[in-house]
Parts: sequence; C-alpha cells; structure tokens
Amino acid sequence: MRINGMLPLFIAVVLAILVPYAAAEEEKPEPSRKIVYKNIGDVSLSLHLFEPEGHSPEDSAPAIVFFFGGGWTGGSPTQFYPHCAYFAARGMVAAAAEYRIKSLHGTSPAECVKDGKSAVRWLRAHAGELGIDPDRIVAGGGSAGGHVAACTGTIEGFEEAGEDVAISSCPQAMVLFNPVLDVATNERFLDRFGDLAKALSPQQHINEGTPPTIIFHGTADTTVPFAQATAFCDAMKEKGLVCKVVPFEGKGHGFFNYSRDREAYQKTIREADAFLVAQGLLPAAPDSPGE
Repeated sequence: MRINGMLPLFIAVVLAILVPYAAAEEEKPEPSRKIVYKNIGDVSLSLHLFEPEGHSPEDSAPAIVFFFGGGWTGGSPTQFYPHCAYFAARGMVAAAAEYRIKSLHGTSPAECVKDGKSAVRWLRAHAGELGIDPDRIVAGGGSAGGHVAACTGTIEGFEEAGEDVAISSCPQAMVLFNPVLDVATNERFLDRFGDLAKALSPQQHINEGTPPTIIFHGTADTTVPFAQATAFCDAMKEKGLVCKVVPFEGKGHGFFNYSRDREAYQKTIREADAFLVAQGLLPAAPDSPGE
C-alpha cells in the first residue's frame, strides 16, 4: 500500500524534472547565444550557451560545460544540445564547447585537452559577467570528449600559453559518458597519442584534487572497454574520492545520445541530476522529496 501510495508522487517528481527539457527538445533546442572563449592563431572557439529563463549577470548559477565525442578528429557541439537544454531548465548555465579537432585544424589530442582546460578557466574567469558561481562548475563529455573533460580534472600542465594559470581549470565535478580514461595501456589509442599517451591518460593521473565523478558506460562497449570505467572509479575510491559508475547492460558505444536511445538518455540525465544534487552543485528539483 505504501508503494502504491508513493507512485503518484514519484511520477510527479520525474515529470517535473523531464517535462521542461522535453518541451525544449520538441522545439529543437538552440543556444541562447554563442560566445568566443579562445582565439588561437586564426582559429576562434566558442561556447554555445544555454541559459536559464530569466537568467541575469547578477545571478550565481552553477554551470556545466560539455565536450563532444568524435575520436579527437570530428564531431560537433550539437551532440550535447539536449543535455544543455535540460540542465538550463534546471537552473544551470550550460555550454556545449567547440574545441580543435584533427579534421578541421590538423591538431592532436594535446590541443583538445588544452582547449578543454581553457573552456573551464574561461567560465571561471568570466563568472561575474555570466551570472555563474565560479565554485560550481562541472565538466562533462562523451568518448573523446569524455577524455577531454576527465583531463580537466586530472592532468596537470597542458595549459595554453598566455592564460592566467592562477585561475584553476579544474571543475568541481565531472559527468562522463563512455569516456576514454586509460590511453597509456590501450593500443587502440596509442597511434593518436604517441609519446604523450601516458602524460594525457587520466587513469594514471588521479590525484587528491580529482573532483567527484559519475561515469555512464555500456557493458558491451567495444570502442572503449567498460573495464576502463570501473578501473578509474576503483582508483578514485582507493584515494578516498567520490566516484560512481552507472553500467548499462548490453549497451555499446554512444548509447547515451538522445537521438539514439531515448530511454537510456533519460536515465543518464536523471542519474547525473541526482549526482550533482548530492554533491551540492545543483539544487534539488522542485517538489522533490529529497534524499
């Protein structure tokens, strides 16, 4: 009887979380604006910003920045537009970041990581004018973009020359979707990283400052083995750090994308939301019964 009695409340809570995003998705979410965060040579890189309704520079909202997947070679920020629309509806300033990729810029993963760090640092440096809290910035991404996000929270160095390194490029949490976490011991990635494989491998650089992390990974992923996710979290926990792996049985690479698997997408969003609430980086959803 208690379960049946709680069911309407549970449904109401889920709808309160998902309906604002669903409405935005049906309208094919678009950023409220794009703003250049980095000029490097003749290349300009932008953040595609999704801002909460009625947001102003006087606010102090949490922020999240997503990095798209594509093997450090291709991809587009639009991959994470649905995620950005959802988190903007939840009160965050959300950004889908451009970064240099091999197909467009002839670059290596090292430049991807530098750009990821620049994006986090830029958000923190411009928090006042963007209406965000510089102490509540989250980095997220999928596959190679998950690697970029993970590097912002683990890798020292690889900062762009001329930037103010006194401003941290490390986020307060990481939300990762089938991320590449161990480059150094996986031959599949060695040809892209060469001599920098170990230097740019998050698994080998977990440290006391690595932020709380949630990882979504398919157990049938043949591109990035599921074991990478569990090994990373085990190493985090050995250091007393917060890490959670959410396995998706039988799912392969890229399962989390909105256009690919709506049910899996919604589960990852709900889990990510709850994780950020638990870390004090996002207020509980309206009408939520709480933890």
